[in-house]
Amino acid sequence: MATSSSPLTALYSSFLSYTPSTPSMAALPRRRRAGCRYPRIQAVDLDQNTIVAISVGVVSVAIGIGIPVFYETQIDNAAKRDNTQPCFPCSGSGAQVCRFCTGKGTVTVVIGGGETEVSNCVNCDGVGSLTCTTCQGSGIQPRYLDRSKHLINMIVE
Repeated sequence: MATSSSPLTALYSSFLSYTPSTPSMAALPRRRRAGCRYPRIQAVDLDQNTIVAISVGVVSVAIGIGIPVFYETQIDNAAKRDNTQPCFPCSGSGAQVCRFCTGKGTVTVVIGGGETEVSNCVNCDGVGSLTCTTCQGSGIQPRYLDRSKHLINMIVE
């Protein structure tokens, strides 16, 4: 396969092809000569596993770019449409019933010995309802990204 007299034929690679122009040139030391052929890269033989691996890589990159682009266009289209869906927690009223006084505005506390005390609810200040925390009193169900922005603003403040 390889002869020890030629430095170029001593190295063997499936990608390199070296064919001396004459048999006597294989025995000559390595010098630049006119007409001497140098190693050249041959076409790569691709087996089925390599083709599958390349195909999976290309499809993965396409999906990795396509999904965010798809969601971005959906978000843009949703922002153009009017949002008229009523808020789910408050049924579109903009207010929720206070969960401590159950909408009465007063809280009855049993002190002991059969004695009770009635006082205004500390949570709602005796009103019996609170502003809906989901829609901020608008009565319209915010979109998902609108809620996320609102929550981030609440955390920052």
